[in-house]
Amino acid sequence: MDVKTSFLNGPLKKEVYVNQPDGFVDSHHPNKVYRLKKALYGIKQAPRAWYDELSNFLIHQSPYGIFINQAKYAQEILNNHGMTSCDSIGTQMATKPLDAGLSGTPVDQMIYHSMVGALMYLTTSKPDIVHATCYCARYQARPTEKHLKEVKRIFWYLNNTIYMGLWYPKDTGFELTAFSDSDYAGCWE
Repeated sequence: MDVKTSFLNGPLKKEVYVNQPDGFVDSHHPNKVYRLKKALYGIKQAPRAWYDELSNFLIHQSPYGIFINQAKYAQEILNNHGMTSCDSIGTQMATKPLDAGLSGTPVDQMIYHSMVGALMYLTTSKPDIVHATCYCARYQARPTEKHLKEVKRIFWYLNNTIYMGLWYPKDTGFELTAFSDSDYAGCWE
């Protein structure tokens, strides 16, 4: 998992104050300082604050292994996109491939981007939605209703599998396996 600006995401447990940075000095209050709400790079609390934030909602440790899921985040994106009362569905994608044609009623790009982006973040702990999400991400330039319907299908699937995640047993050997997308030229668009 790659989290950009990770040390900027951890809330601080103790009060930390910093001087106003050059170029951002408040001309009405030049002698005042800022109280940080979240960590910054360079302060000694930043790594621990990020670790606490990440492990708080992402990792459940037991004597038998580690379970990683993002049920809280998944519920949040279902709420944000009004998909909490949707019917559950058993598969992420329809068996018929998504039509690459751009004919159809256009939909709001911002909504489509928001939904696909939220799902992309979720793929770090739900590999079962990676293919379907990446497939839908191809159509972000000009999404239509049929593309939005496929994104919603992933949300319907998510509603049914919200508590699924990754389980890493403690006593099994760890063997790294890597995969590569050798069909890079398969997308004709």
